[in-house]
Amino acid sequence: MLFTPTPLAGAFVVELELRSDDRGFFARAFCAHEFEDHGLNPTIAQCNIAFNHKRGTLRGMHYQLPPVTETKLVRCFRGAIYDVIVDLRPDSPTYMQYFGIELSADNRRALYIPDMFAHGYQTLTDDCELMYQVSEFYTPGYEAGVRYDDPAFKIEWPLPVDVISEKDLLWAPYQPVKTEGTH
Repeated sequence: MLFTPTPLAGAFVVELELRSDDRGFFARAFCAHEFEDHGLNPTIAQCNIAFNHKRGTLRGMHYQLPPVTETKLVRCFRGAIYDVIVDLRPDSPTYMQYFGIELSADNRRALYIPDMFAHGYQTLTDDCELMYQVSEFYTPGYEAGVRYDDPAFKIEWPLPVDVISEKDLLWAPYQPVKTEGTH
């Protein structure tokens, strides 16, 4: 696997290192040892699949609160998405910054998302299917989110939002964590 750091501290694009021959290719999509070697959390508590019917569908921006924060490895197996993460760790040098990348069946990229990052995506094609490998069990009562259009982050989505859940529309505006010397 090839690990490329994103502009956000601790987040990586993970690409397959193909071993090709006349049959096609073979590639490792996950290895706990390689994740550990890069300082990443290799724990997988759950694997989830998301399917989306329509282009322009938006899911997000979600995360879980302590003590059950979760890291994610997200890969798109059918279609294409624009995947977005926002660093919500107040002590991070990239706090409140976002990063977006296209994940698709064609490019076979995955995005490693550290804990306390909000995550969401918009489908770029109809009939998109994704897999999430998640480090922690989903824990009701600890889920949180921010609006996809929160002015605090200025996320630029590639398409108009055609489909979104009521729950994702009702997230409150993000309140930045106040640090010493801030009023």
